[in-house]
Amino acid sequence: MWPGDSTDNLPVQPPSGLDDMDNDHYAHSVSSSSPSDSPAASSPLTSPDLSEDGFDIDRSPSPLGGREQEAGSPKFTLVIGGLGYIGSHTVLELLREGHNVIIVDNLSNSYQTILDSIKTLTAKHCKANGRRMPLIHFHRLDYRSRSMRFLIESYTDLVMSIDGSGRQRMTYQSRIEGVIHFAAYKSVEESIRRPLQYYQNNVCGLVSLLQQLDKYNIHNFIFSSSATVYGSKANTGEPLRESDLIHHAEERVDESTGERIVTQPSAVGLSCPYARTKYFSEAILADVAAANPAWRIVALRYFNPVGCDPSGLLGENPRGEATNLYPVLTQVLTGQRERLNVFGTDWATRDGTAVRDYIHVLDVARGHISALGWNGDRGGTGFRAFNLGSGTGTTVLEAVRSLEAASKRTVSLDWAGRRPGDVGVCVASTERASKELGWSPRESVAQCASDLWNFVERTLGLQQQQQSVKV
Repeated sequence: MWPGDSTDNLPVQPPSGLDDMDNDHYAHSVSSSSPSDSPAASSPLTSPDLSEDGFDIDRSPSPLGGREQEAGSPKFTLVIGGLGYIGSHTVLELLREGHNVIIVDNLSNSYQTILDSIKTLTAKHCKANGRRMPLIHFHRLDYRSRSMRFLIESYTDLVMSIDGSGRQRMTYQSRIEGVIHFAAYKSVEESIRRPLQYYQNNVCGLVSLLQQLDKYNIHNFIFSSSATVYGSKANTGEPLRESDLIHHAEERVDESTGERIVTQPSAVGLSCPYARTKYFSEAILADVAAANPAWRIVALRYFNPVGCDPSGLLGENPRGEATNLYPVLTQVLTGQRERLNVFGTDWATRDGTAVRDYIHVLDVARGHISALGWNGDRGGTGFRAFNLGSGTGTTVLEAVRSLEAASKRTVSLDWAGRRPGDVGVCVASTERASKELGWSPRESVAQCASDLWNFVERTLGLQQQQQSVKV
C-alpha cells in the first residue's frame, strides 16, 4: 500500500514495490450467485450458481429504437469484464467512436444496470452528433467456461481461401476485430490468502482464452496490466519506463558513446501473487507474439485510474470494500468513515506527503482505443507494453485538497509515520505511449475530483429517493 491509500480498519499490506498502484482493475471472472443488481459485499471469488455452460444474452434494442440494425456482417470489439469500472468506461468510449461492442461479464464485481447507463449515454452522444447507434451485445458468462468457445464461434464465418500452394481451403474469419481483456482478480490482500484462485483465473484463464482466440484467427489483443509489474524498481524515485521491465532481451545503441547495449529480462520485488500474475501474463503474451507473427498484443500498465464519466451515470461502484485513496476519500466525505490515515509527512516532496500518478479513467479508456490500432513494433515483435499514467504526479495532500474543493467539504486526516515498503515518489513515463500510440492524457486531477464527486452526489441522491419511497 501507499501513504494515504488506507484508512482505519484497513490492513497494512506486506512491504512491496507497487502492490496497490493498480487502483481500479476489477475482477469479472466468476458469475454472481444472485440475479439482483443491488450492491452486495461479496468477494469476486464467490462460486457461481449459473451452470458452467449457461449464459444470458442481451441484444435488446437501443434507446434509439429501430435505428439499431445488424446489416451484413458487422465487425465487433470484444470487451471481457466490460461492466467493471475501467471496462465500462472503455466500452462507452468505443461506442462513442463508432465501434460495435460485445461485452462479456458475469457481474461478480459489477451490476447489469451499468449496461443501461452505457446505452443511455451512447444514445445521447449519437443523437447529438447525428450518428447511427453502434451495436451493443451483452453476454453474461464466465470467460473461462466452455460457453466462451461457443460465443466466439457464433461471431465466426467459414470462408474460402487460397493457401501457399494455390489450393482452396476453408478457414475461420471472425467478425471480432480486437479483444480487450479486463477479467482478472485484483485484490493484493486476497491474492495472498487465495493464490491458487488468482493463478487459475488470471494466468490459466488467460492461456485458455488465447488458445480459443488463436483457433478462430483473432490476433489483436489488448491486455489490462498493472504498474505492479515494476516491483521494487519504483524505489528509485525516477519515472518508471517500460524498458524497466522487459520479457525478452532488448538491444539499443547508447546515443552518447555509440556503444551497443543488450538488456536482459529481470523482475525485482514482486512480493504478492497478484503482481506475479500480471508479470507472468505479460511474459506469456510476449512469448506468444514472438512465436506467431500474426499476433498484435499490447499490455497497458495502469498507474492510478480515478474519476468517472462527467455525466455521473458511470463510476466506481465495486461489490467489495474500497481500499484506494480516492474512493476512501469519498467515504470520509460522506460519513462512511471517520478519517483518512496519511502515512508519512517527511518525504522529499512538495508538501512532505508521497507522490502518486493519478490518471482520469476516460484517459485510460482512450488509451485502449489507441492501442487497438497498434501495428507492431519496429523491431519486428508483435508485443509491446505501454504505461498509462499522467506522467506528472500528485501528492496525497494535493489529492485530498482536490476532492475537498470539488465537494466543498473538509476531510479529517490522521497523520502517521511511514510504513515499511512505502516509497516517496512513483510516477509513470508516458513518452512511449505518446510517440508510438499518439496518446496523451487530457484531464487534470481537478477534473478527476469534480467528475468523481458528481457521481457520488448523484448516487447519494438516488439512494435517498429509494429510501423515501420505502418509507
